[in-house]
Amino acid sequence: MPASIPRWAALTLAPLVWLVGVPLGHVVTPWAISRLGPRYGWHHGSPASWNSLGLLSVATGAAVLVWLMVVGLADAARVPERVALDWSPKVLVTRGPYEFSRHPMYLAELALWFGWALFYGSLSVLAGFGVFAILVSRLGPIEERALEARFGEQYRVYANDVPRWLRIRSRSSGV
Repeated sequence: MPASIPRWAALTLAPLVWLVGVPLGHVVTPWAISRLGPRYGWHHGSPASWNSLGLLSVATGAAVLVWLMVVGLADAARVPERVALDWSPKVLVTRGPYEFSRHPMYLAELALWFGWALFYGSLSVLAGFGVFAILVSRLGPIEERALEARFGEQYRVYANDVPRWLRIRSRSSGV
């Protein structure tokens, strides 16, 4: 049985992870990687106009991550009294961004990496995006099996209704 912590500790640590860990992994790391090679489109330390289009993808990814954090904190009452320190899901969240994708966090993180690659004009960051995309394409199905094992029919109904990666059309349009 994995070690566990009280719910109050988990709910205290969660925002710290979101506010420190996520920016380190998806803002600082791409910036540092971009410094390893040339920055296409940059002149005299400034990006070209086309590089700035990457900020749209960054803003979209950041907005989805904030939305995920808000939805997660709103579900705090559903967190058990003791939270196991493992990677297993504690609650099945099906609202907010999870209405459009079974993996909205991965999509948001990929949007950040793609946006940074474009903004920095960096082939190194684009390669990092590619590696990350391959990784999440493999992790997604593994996580889905764990969710199905833990939540059973409730997860199967959800997975039948929501696509793995992204719902483009509304539910009423037949998708």
